[in-house]
Amino acid sequence: MRNDPQITPVILCGGAGTRLWPVSRKSYPKQFSKLIADRSLFQSAAEICVGADFAAPIIATADAFRFIVLEQLSAVEIAPRVVLIEPEARNTAAPILASALTLRETDPEALMLVLPSDHIISDAEAFRHAVKAARSAAIAGQMVTFGIRPTRPETGYGYLELADGGRIDADTPQSLSRFVEKPDLAAAKAMLERGQYLWNAGIFLFHPATLVAAFQTHAPNILSGVRAAVAQAKADLGFTRLGAQAWAQIESNSIDYAIMEKASNLAVMPYLSNWSDLGSWEAVYNELSKDDADNAVSEHVTAIDCRGSLLRSEAGGQELVGIGLEDMIAIAMPDAVLVARKSDSQRVKAAVEVLQARGSKQATGFASDHRPWGHFESIAVGNRFQVKRIVVHPGASLSLQSHFHRSEHWIVVHGTARVTIDEKVQLLAENQSVYIPLGALHRLENPGKVPMVLIEVQTGSYLGEDDIVRYEDMYARN
Repeated sequence: MRNDPQITPVILCGGAGTRLWPVSRKSYPKQFSKLIADRSLFQSAAEICVGADFAAPIIATADAFRFIVLEQLSAVEIAPRVVLIEPEARNTAAPILASALTLRETDPEALMLVLPSDHIISDAEAFRHAVKAARSAAIAGQMVTFGIRPTRPETGYGYLELADGGRIDADTPQSLSRFVEKPDLAAAKAMLERGQYLWNAGIFLFHPATLVAAFQTHAPNILSGVRAAVAQAKADLGFTRLGAQAWAQIESNSIDYAIMEKASNLAVMPYLSNWSDLGSWEAVYNELSKDDADNAVSEHVTAIDCRGSLLRSEAGGQELVGIGLEDMIAIAMPDAVLVARKSDSQRVKAAVEVLQARGSKQATGFASDHRPWGHFESIAVGNRFQVKRIVVHPGASLSLQSHFHRSEHWIVVHGTARVTIDEKVQLLAENQSVYIPLGALHRLENPGKVPMVLIEVQTGSYLGEDDIVRYEDMYARN
């Protein structure tokens, strides 16, 4: 093994978090949203590991997010080494191991740095310094977990207890005594006072061979299942689809429970700067800049006599007004609004479960729906009609398709559209329109260099998204 192996980031972004509802939902979770800055959390995770010490990242994600991943990486000019598609969610142990087996085949000397995609690390330089400081321990065969120096008695995080003599402010890896589950407030205060505990960040650095050996010892069933899924993997439009049949048999387990809490070759690298898993709206509030009254407000917000509150309007043209609010959260989306005390922000997940049980579409989906070619949003829905705003990326194309139950009328409002209707192909400029009869074979493309926007008016007896028969599709969707 060479003395200075490159570090390959492994970014996990298959989760469908609900704790930041209504901005984060199953169809477009928080890692892809711009919660803090002009970059999504996923983009920030990818950018933090760019430089001479780092190789191109491995991305592990779900099928529904594969094109979002490529679109967001392209926007920050990062090309992934590989994008692994998980057939279904299996917690963190399986995708991390699949990444290790994949990396070992292509670069057996490389180290791998496992990163969640939905955390915020504001000091990139300090984090890269900590990673480099931990590299020698990983080369020597240790599995390094990163711990955050605690700033408060937090009950929402797990903890790492350092061995006797360990220092939470050290700039080298420390010995680990044990993992500690999320504590109650009294225990969290006691651990903070003792000064031997770090928050568990869920970030790891190790050699792939070291991880595989740990699975062989502590979780051989997971290892055999993941090996089979990697062996069954198939290339698909630049993605790598892990074998679904083998993947379905793998135990769902976290890397902590499966390996880390059982292994003996562990070390802890303290990270001494700012970090948050953004696990609640209160955590988001803590990361944002405040006004003189400690309010964190977005555009299109008016705060009158408010104090210590988070007020966000997430849609252009929508005004949110707060009057006399104290320590409150108000998040306004076009189709849903959340109002809660900051202290109750951890209960948002329970609220989403109630909405799901009630069959509310807002529980998991947005009015705006992302597709490989762009996105669309419903503007108006009524009896036998629906109006959509459709945005198509430059060079992108919808599938060649037909419908059994609806006809459509398209009006171009920005850019140029190439429209196929049965045997006829035509170009439409702004303010031009076309009618697609029920049952007609049709396709919409954007041949231009700017996003194309059109208004679609659907009429018919059934207007669901499953009334689509695809004949050709550049994104290989069934």
